[in-house]
Amino acid sequence: MRGESTAMGDVWLVTKKDLKVEWRSRSAVGHLVPFAILVLVLFGFALNANRPTLDLATPGLFWMSSLFVAVIAVQRSVNIESSDSAQRMMLLSGMSVAAIFLGKAAAVLVNLLVTQLVLVVGVLVLFEATVESWGLLVAATGVAAVGLAAAGSLLGVVVAGTRSSVLPLLLLPVCAPVLIGATRAFDDALGTAALNGWAWVGLLGVFALVNLGLGAFTYGALLEDI
Repeated sequence: MRGESTAMGDVWLVTKKDLKVEWRSRSAVGHLVPFAILVLVLFGFALNANRPTLDLATPGLFWMSSLFVAVIAVQRSVNIESSDSAQRMMLLSGMSVAAIFLGKAAAVLVNLLVTQLVLVVGVLVLFEATVESWGLLVAATGVAAVGLAAAGSLLGVVVAGTRSSVLPLLLLPVCAPVLIGATRAFDDALGTAALNGWAWVGLLGVFALVNLGLGAFTYGALLEDI
């Protein structure tokens, strides 16, 4: 029990550190939220002339916007540790590498969920979407966000110290299953297609668990290679 409480404390310390940096820099408010809204507005203008097409495309537009936001959030998370050899200092702190990874992923997850809340409101207001299953919508959003945060945090340490343009090239293809599964789940939640959305949520959960496991076991080795 003592070891578990210490590990959870380490996760919380890393999460709190990243969130404090984000709060002080106002990154989420100043960059993520405006960017997400801008993407939705641009998509809306592009497809508004064809209302049926916009209705059918709404789930995909939501998750494309979420994926772009995830890239920015992960890049910001990487930048937090890129200065002053912060990664090595965290390794020398005695924290569990799994706790460091989970803390970083949790901070990214919080930023994603806050931005996705704004995106949901934007979809309901700008696209006049209707929700047939709030439970499915919330579950798909949460599970998919965990998968994006886990995959992004893992790939973020892989590209740390390289050019920032490398991250989207790696993250976007890897997260394609999230884009597909979450879009299908949203199709069911919004009533735009007759699908088994909960089955897609299950697949999203598998993706999230796989990336959480990979990150917990490999993060330390990747940090040491930086």
